[in-house]
Amino acid sequence: MQATHGPEDPTKATLAFLIARTAKEAGHDVTILLVGDAAYLIKDEVISSVVGVGVGALREHFDVVRRAKIPIFVSRMSSNGRGITEADLRGKNAEFAFPTKLVELATQSDTVLTY
Repeated sequence: MQATHGPEDPTKATLAFLIARTAKEAGHDVTILLVGDAAYLIKDEVISSVVGVGVGALREHFDVVRRAKIPIFVSRMSSNGRGITEADLRGKNAEFAFPTKLVELATQSDTVLTY
């Protein structure tokens, strides 16, 4: 799952986590990659405030993703310009990644969905 939208588009931002959660609950292997403004979605204050239209609250889906131990990769380059730090990743199955990780994940996956 690749997310490119952040709090500026709460529905698309929330959809990435809803679909990741749904896929995991259906027994699929899932990984989330946050790039561009989606990097903001790793920040606690954003997780708590984003609610999509018709798709629920990011907090609800994020908590399920965390408990299910779905790996979250946050673009290091996107994070640099947005003030996202290691502290924002703690306790969230998250780590920073460079574009090579996107290529690696895409080539290992049967399907890549982007929101």
